[in-house]
Amino acid sequence: MAGGTFTTQNKVRPGVYINFRSAKKPLGTLGERGVITMPLILTWGPEKEIIEINAGDDLFNLIGIAITEDSALLIRESLKRATKLLLYRVNTGTKAAVTIENLTVTAKYGGTKGNDVVIVIENNIIDETKFDVITLLDGKEVDAQVRVSTVEDLQSNSFVTFSGSGALPVTAGAPLTGGTNGSVTNQDYTDYLAAIEAYDFNTMALPSTDAALKAVFVAFIKRIREQEGKKVQCVLENYPLADYEGIISVKNGVILADTTIIPPEKAVAWVAGATAGAEVNESLTYTAYDDAVEVTVRYTNSQIEAALRNGEFLFVANDNRAVVEQDINTLVSFTPEKNKEFRKNRVIRVLDSIGNDMKAIFERYYIGKVNNNDDGRNIFKAEIISYMDTLQGIGAIQNFDPQTDIEVLPGNEIDAVVTNLYAQPVDAIEKIYMSVEVR
Repeated sequence: MAGGTFTTQNKVRPGVYINFRSAKKPLGTLGERGVITMPLILTWGPEKEIIEINAGDDLFNLIGIAITEDSALLIRESLKRATKLLLYRVNTGTKAAVTIENLTVTAKYGGTKGNDVVIVIENNIIDETKFDVITLLDGKEVDAQVRVSTVEDLQSNSFVTFSGSGALPVTAGAPLTGGTNGSVTNQDYTDYLAAIEAYDFNTMALPSTDAALKAVFVAFIKRIREQEGKKVQCVLENYPLADYEGIISVKNGVILADTTIIPPEKAVAWVAGATAGAEVNESLTYTAYDDAVEVTVRYTNSQIEAALRNGEFLFVANDNRAVVEQDINTLVSFTPEKNKEFRKNRVIRVLDSIGNDMKAIFERYYIGKVNNNDDGRNIFKAEIISYMDTLQGIGAIQNFDPQTDIEVLPGNEIDAVVTNLYAQPVDAIEKIYMSVEVR
């Protein structure tokens, strides 16, 4: 007896022809948040490439810098709330090096961290005709090559490269010198923007006070939001003139419990991480900056109100904490198309999630795969309804009616679809007006 599957009912032989398929159900889900990206000037590590760092990763194994070091400050701050950091080292620097007779040892990367490398070469205790070559960083052994005879036998490791020829010299400790962090130009940051555009992220931070550079980043964010469909935000220091929902401007900084001062150009790392890590149904208003006990600048009530009207994100002191006064972006020029609700970052997170998730779902499951007829459009409509129901279920939107708030229609061309969607984001309670009557 024949068997198999069928496309149309045109089989010749008697048999059983069965098609197995899943019951139609939504394919997409609410996208996860928590990815931040940031360009940094570092003392060590791979240059001019994107490095993925997950919260909890051993930073030393990734870039050769311990998470507790001063140079890792902004990495620590960003990952207090974010789940992943897409790091880009903008500086190249000069590589530290040392020549010991016929052996030259050169740091793998440029930067002052290379000056903390020391090379020890000693006779092997079992075979004194051979040598042990040890690489130390900050006094800690990071590589050891034992029973080596000549320079040519040495293998480069994660911290240094070896060159030269002949017999190995003995040294109790030869430090590398000459490593510098180098200078950085705005072109280096432009290179970063070109590199990061191919990656998915939620929020970008620019730890810089350079006004010209901020303008470049604003233009980049506007372009990828409006032309590329990537709904992301960028956090800048004191740049409210951006007047755009995709830009957050940090006015002041905080002081940590260990007395570390985080000025606004560094506080952008925490703000970007917290913004990326915030769920679509979460506001950062009155959220405490992790480990902070004070703000760098205290403002009066009238100054705070003026800052908020100007679209500035600021911290205020509250019971030995530094808390976010209001989770807002820089948009202040409201229009009928973008009213004052668009200044609230919780609202933007909802709208951006809809934009990003619908784009991802359509590209992955529908484009080129589903027929543009009533059946195909109804499947896509059901997908959107399921997604919106999820948002409504977690309190990100409200009053969504699948009967009246969604239309999926044929477009003007045979391969086009027009979708009209109505959404009402939910904001957090921020103001309470109470009247108390005493009887």
